[in-house]
Amino acid sequence: MTNLILSSNSITGTNVTNQKGENLGEIKDLMIDTETGTVNYAVLSFGGFLGLGDKYFAIPFEAFDVNTTTERFVLNVSQDRLENAPGFDKDNWPKTSDHTYWNSLHTHYGVARRSNMTQRQTA
Repeated sequence: MTNLILSSNSITGTNVTNQKGENLGEIKDLMIDTETGTVNYAVLSFGGFLGLGDKYFAIPFEAFDVNTTTERFVLNVSQDRLENAPGFDKDNWPKTSDHTYWNSLHTHYGVARRSNMTQRQTA
């Protein structure tokens, strides 16, 4: 299987559905770990109407699958589970140093957390 490599611009604004095809919102942003160079989480906007009253969710990037036919990201959660997930508003983003918060997110979405113990290779 070949990895699909996408630009952050092509991911931002992408619709997200669950496996039943229900709309879960759209990806607003990608948050990149500057130590490892990996995408830590995607910011998913859900709820509201025409962008008003949206709630934001930090979704571990490992929780997504990509449907290359429909060009959508697929998140294996129901709308109810997403509505009850820990979220935040656009003016109050989660603290990156809050390990308890990040561990709870990975547990909520059923994905393993990447180890922070990565080794950088030097040339």
